[in-house]
Amino acid sequence: MSFITGLFIITGMCLLISWIKDRQRTIKALKIAKKSFMNLLPSILGIIGILGFSLAVLPPETIRTLFSDRSLLGLIMVSLVGSITLMPAFVAFPLAGSLLQAGASVTAVACFCTTLLMVGILTAPAEIKYFGKSFTLSRNILALGSP
Repeated sequence: MSFITGLFIITGMCLLISWIKDRQRTIKALKIAKKSFMNLLPSILGIIGILGFSLAVLPPETIRTLFSDRSLLGLIMVSLVGSITLMPAFVAFPLAGSLLQAGASVTAVACFCTTLLMVGILTAPAEIKYFGKSFTLSRNILALGSP
C-alpha cells in the first residue's frame, strides 16, 4: 500500500466518523469543500495547462539553462519568478518533479519552490490588509532570503 492510498483510507475513515457523529455538519463541510475546490479548479487547470505546454514546447536544454545553479543571477531570476507566481503546493511539487526530470538543477528548483510557496507578491495586498504592512514586508523578505 502506498502512502497516498493510506492517506485516502485515513481520510475516508475520518469522514465516516464525522458522518456518524453529525450528518448535517458533515454535509455542510463537504459543500464548503466542494465550493472551495470549484473556485480553485480554473486557476489550477490553467497553471497545469500553461506549465504542461511549456514543458512540452521547451527543449530540455532550455530548461537546464533557465533552471541552472551555475550563476547567482540565474538563481535570483528563478526566485523572482517563484515570488510572483501564485500556485498551491499540490501543483508546485509535481511541477518541481517535472522540472527535475527535464534536467533542471536541484538548487534552482528548490529556490523556485521555496519562493513559490513562501513569498507572496501577488497576495501581499490582502496580507497587508489583514496583518499589516510591517508584518507582510518582514515575512516576505525573510522568506525570500531563506532559499
